[in-house]
Amino acid sequence: MTEYGLKARLTAEFIGTFFLSLTICTAAVHGLAGEYAPFAIASVLMVMIYATGYVSGAHFNPAVTLAVWLRGACQREIVLPYVMVQMIAGVVGSVVSEGLLVTDASSAELVVDMTPAFFSELLFTFALVFVILNVATSDATSGNGYYGAAIALVVLAGALSVGSISGGSFNPAVTGALVTAGALGMSDVWIHIAPQIFGSLFAVYAFKLLSEQN
Repeated sequence: MTEYGLKARLTAEFIGTFFLSLTICTAAVHGLAGEYAPFAIASVLMVMIYATGYVSGAHFNPAVTLAVWLRGACQREIVLPYVMVQMIAGVVGSVVSEGLLVTDASSAELVVDMTPAFFSELLFTFALVFVILNVATSDATSGNGYYGAAIALVVLAGALSVGSISGGSFNPAVTGALVTAGALGMSDVWIHIAPQIFGSLFAVYAFKLLSEQN
């Protein structure tokens, strides 16, 4: 298996996170895809995972990078560069969406009810990270061809289920894009970031607990 350098990995992470953010902002935040927005988001996530997973692991999400590192499937040295590139790509995707694609963009700020939004982000970030750890980092499922679809379908399920409650971010980089687009207020950022981190940590614990049973 080819081992790719850090530059190639970061490029892959930027491209994947950028297109995920771009699609979320264009299809959902600015409403160009209407009720089909979750399907557009899941689709672009799936194809970007398949396109870049062999290079960088296709994290596209700081919560995923944290979990993959804690699970022991990536080096500590890449964690900070990955997170920085992901956060930058999220903001750039939002800016490009509004500046180049949707020039008359307007987005209503999401009204967040703290408790439902917190648990929506917690539960579906847990589900997303748990699935990623099992389908993309486990020896038991190594070499499978469904990992991209499985991950994308978790995001689709989350967007359809709780998108109207929390915005359906499950990803600090996407949260940054939502703030940049004006869809999420700065005062509500913690309602996304905190449960995303907790959900990621709980997923690592659950993954390790299952692994111990083998």
